[in-house]
Amino acid sequence: MTDIVDKQTRSRMMAGIRGRNTKPEVVLRRVLHARGYRFRLHSTRVPGKPDILLSKYNAAVFVHGCFWHRHPGCKYTTTPSTRREFWQNKFTANVSRDEAVQDALKAGGWRVAIVWECSLRHASQIESATDQLSNWLKSKAVEIEIGELTIN
Repeated sequence: MTDIVDKQTRSRMMAGIRGRNTKPEVVLRRVLHARGYRFRLHSTRVPGKPDILLSKYNAAVFVHGCFWHRHPGCKYTTTPSTRREFWQNKFTANVSRDEAVQDALKAGGWRVAIVWECSLRHASQIESATDQLSNWLKSKAVEIEIGELTIN
């Protein structure tokens, strides 16, 4: 299947996809701040530049897009029908990099939380995700994944 827009338009559209300050990330930050949590954004002093770094809790929080980071079982984890090999290689590299960053953070003594964008789409989901994250921050658990509702 061919693309429905020309190459320049597609390039402009793809360039508009942000890597930081995304809507799900900003929503989560607002709710966390309203609950009294203070944090740093995209800190370069730890591996992977986490979206939210809560030093007081020794915690790094990543807000992952379901499409780009391949949220297992999510309806937003689709693969484009054109250039499938390119996309598969890109997605595989993203997932591998995510795992390497999480391992490096854990080795450095940091706790890691992954919040999937699909868990921040509606007000009730945002509250639930923030409750889970808040409970995790107060606990001693090493990692949490919010979106599939599995806590490690």
